[in-house]
Amino acid sequence: MVMSSESHILLGQTLSYAADPFAVPLEDAIRFERRGAVVLCDGKILEVGPADTVTRPGGARTTDYGDGLIMAGFIDAHLHYPQTGIIASWGKRLIDWLNSYTFPEEARLIDSDYAKEVAKRYFDLALANGTTTSLSYATIHPTSVDAYFEEAQSRGLRALAGKTCMDRNAPENLRDTAKSAYDDSKALLEKWHGVDRLSYVITPRFSPTSTPEQLSALGALWGEHPECLMQTHISEQHEEIAWVKELFPKARDYLDTYEAHGLLREGAVFGHAIHLTEREEARIKDVGAGLVHCPTSNTFIGSGIFETARMKADGQKVGLATDTGGGSSFSMLRTMAAAYELSQLKGHALHPAQLLWLATCGSAQVLHLEDRIGNLRAGMEADLVVLDLGSTPAISQRSQRARDIWEAIFPTIMMGDDRATKAVWTAGKPVS
Repeated sequence: MVMSSESHILLGQTLSYAADPFAVPLEDAIRFERRGAVVLCDGKILEVGPADTVTRPGGARTTDYGDGLIMAGFIDAHLHYPQTGIIASWGKRLIDWLNSYTFPEEARLIDSDYAKEVAKRYFDLALANGTTTSLSYATIHPTSVDAYFEEAQSRGLRALAGKTCMDRNAPENLRDTAKSAYDDSKALLEKWHGVDRLSYVITPRFSPTSTPEQLSALGALWGEHPECLMQTHISEQHEEIAWVKELFPKARDYLDTYEAHGLLREGAVFGHAIHLTEREEARIKDVGAGLVHCPTSNTFIGSGIFETARMKADGQKVGLATDTGGGSSFSMLRTMAAAYELSQLKGHALHPAQLLWLATCGSAQVLHLEDRIGNLRAGMEADLVVLDLGSTPAISQRSQRARDIWEAIFPTIMMGDDRATKAVWTAGKPVS
């Protein structure tokens, strides 16, 4: 076997998945090595296994992280990078949030320099928290899409995004048209989709801000480019659902406002999905679309409780996301903690392995990237995070009492922040 000069060996505790821990017993789902090694070569994972048995390429450099936990980098499957600057703004529910905070800030991203500044700040914060892949909404401005992709490309990241399309119920300076939404989205798709590690995603914000004509135009574009994903919001708050019913009186339900316009099939990514009807849940499962749980946003804006355990037991594809900036943290650790707390309110204590799976393999599955990212496995792209399981005195004193790896990991999930990010690797290279 010919090895590249770029080979690198990482030593530490290693965690990977052989199967979905929601679907099979824990011992069948997890591959954990107390003293493990990950061999990287040319941006890919070459081998994962016990440190004393893996192949050690000649000339490979070695980095020993001691007791650091090496695992796949986190995947944030739903966020709004333009809202980076307004995260943790006080006191609004969804519709008021949009009018008071979101729309005024998004209008600023018509300025290319400002969009680039926000994109740089967002990726700095995401990587500091161990997030190596993000699916973001941009604004209606093509400049905001370019800024996001240019920044991700300069860092060698796998990243997904799309121009947010809105032709009604938004300020005049944030409205496009059915035609311009189609034309701009198509141009951006042709410019960015499949370039390096970038993917374009067709992006109607949600049904209340798109006319039926715009939804149909975007459905037509998706039909022409089925290789892309489509992302939008659904059933986040009761007021929103009532609004949709007023705007689409002939629709069977919220989901039907998408389905009737060609925006429901495999590859659809629905954010929130808290208050779905039985019919909506059945149709989403039937077509193989994905749901994204945004727990810090759901509590911060007072939306409700997504039933993670039930959705997974019912066979839904579920990922996890910060929903920056309606979500109140850039940290996927904090996001996992919120998911745990909300699930407890529904009588289910999610296992640490399940929480980590949602933030890696689960999100990768929803984004149709499970063959590339989200797991520590040979052949996968080498996007990794190394977690310090004793990053603060409070976490350290608890993890030192741990009887197994899960008791050692759980305090970091519940109390960890960017201080727990010991190292990040993207495409086989360390992030400085």
